[in-house]
Amino acid sequence: MPSITIHDVADYAGVSRATVSRVLNNNPAVDQALRLRVEDAIQALGYQPNRTARRLRAQSSNVIGLIISDIRNPYFLSIIQGVEDVAYAHQMSLILCNSDEDPTKEQMYLRVMEAEHVAGLIMVPSQSSEEQQLSRLKKIGIPVILLDRVADDFEVDAVKVDNERGAADAVRHLIALGYRRIATITGPVHLTTGRERYTGYRSALEANGLAYDEALVKIGNFKTESGYQLTRELLAMAEPPDAIFVSNNMMTLGALRALREQEIRVPQEMALVGFDDMPWSGDLYSPLTVVSQPTYELGQEATNLLLRRLADPGLPFRTVILQTRLIVRESCGAKLRS
Repeated sequence: MPSITIHDVADYAGVSRATVSRVLNNNPAVDQALRLRVEDAIQALGYQPNRTARRLRAQSSNVIGLIISDIRNPYFLSIIQGVEDVAYAHQMSLILCNSDEDPTKEQMYLRVMEAEHVAGLIMVPSQSSEEQQLSRLKKIGIPVILLDRVADDFEVDAVKVDNERGAADAVRHLIALGYRRIATITGPVHLTTGRERYTGYRSALEANGLAYDEALVKIGNFKTESGYQLTRELLAMAEPPDAIFVSNNMMTLGALRALREQEIRVPQEMALVGFDDMPWSGDLYSPLTVVSQPTYELGQEATNLLLRRLADPGLPFRTVILQTRLIVRESCGAKLRS
């Protein structure tokens, strides 16, 4: 008579193999009702787990993976803390990897997550995240939660902010202060963050009757040097902008360096608004007006989505959208024009 396998238990209980494995390893994230179904199936079928294999699985069953796109960006520090705090509260530990927007590194780390049999993966997808590899993780029972960005045509749980609204709030604020030649330095438009912030910029102009000028739009890569170089390009225009909206913190740093080198005063000669609030934003010579993201909550929500998926793999997929907040300081020129 053939031995009963974990596949048989999963079929009998109507759950995934991953759920059976988590029950066998006493994973606290499993819903109690599912746990009872699996335990009833084990008893009814007389399943006897392989003790050696079970010990090996137990070494990684309470570990989750986190892949971020740029570990040098302080934006991610609070996100990591949010993920870790929720994971720790549920007796789970964390493997942290940095893809650095490099598709080769990202693929390597995805293979690491598979080899380590992590309970689940939270990741910020790069510009070329391969659906085939992500689908493989899902197929073998490793749920994937996308953070900060979403991937087109790949159905998983995700958490992000309302980028379009946040960008539009920033540009509307500049318009309300009287600026009319408002430039933007945005991220790659094939990434949802870059595309949505660009869309918010453009929609705010159009909603307020301002003509869209392609010359005032610069596409960067979310890195400091691109913010620097693109700001220099804007300043070299025959008719430079009177305000710049920069769509992430690292490019904002580059923009500030370019403005300082050109001895252009902020906000007296150039208004500036950034996306992302950093610990140093309010301590600059001209404190920075920013679109603030709830970074800690992003990390928390991503982990809660993962725990929800682990507890019941059959639930409908969700995309959670958190709201941004415009923090008005001095760099936008609000005090000059009040």
